[in-house]
Amino acid sequence: MEQFLDVITHGVSPLVILARLCAAAALGAALGWDRESKDKPAGLRTHMLVSIGSAMFTVLGFESAEPLAQRYGEQGLDPTRIVQGVIGGLGFLCAGSIIKQGTESVSGLTTAASLWVTGALGVACGMGAFLLAGISTVLALVVLALVHGPRRQGSEPRAEKQP
Repeated sequence: MEQFLDVITHGVSPLVILARLCAAAALGAALGWDRESKDKPAGLRTHMLVSIGSAMFTVLGFESAEPLAQRYGEQGLDPTRIVQGVIGGLGFLCAGSIIKQGTESVSGLTTAASLWVTGALGVACGMGAFLLAGISTVLALVVLALVHGPRRQGSEPRAEKQP
């Protein structure tokens, strides 16, 4: 069992891995809380899970690359491919949150973008880039809270949801 853990964690302390995953969960929760408070379909749990999953794949890819390269040879081992896979999966997930209503109305773009950023936060936490992830979270929260684009001509104000 210890050999298996060494291959997967490359000697990284389980506490370090826990810290990376918990940081990803917390930062994902920050963005998810914003979406949840605005009654959007992808809220707190979704953002937390996206961030944790992204961090997990990143930790797995980067921490297992060297031991696997030593065991099987370095040919074809590139841990950044994991990040590329995460980005592709996020694109699929984000596309599912965008809804087209009629010929002129599209909704869910901000939620899709926040999920995309949440995935990037998870990747950053998985790599141990906590400062980058923290600053990016603050900036994303500022954008979600303060930046509101101009309304297009002829667009109706958003209708209140019925209980």
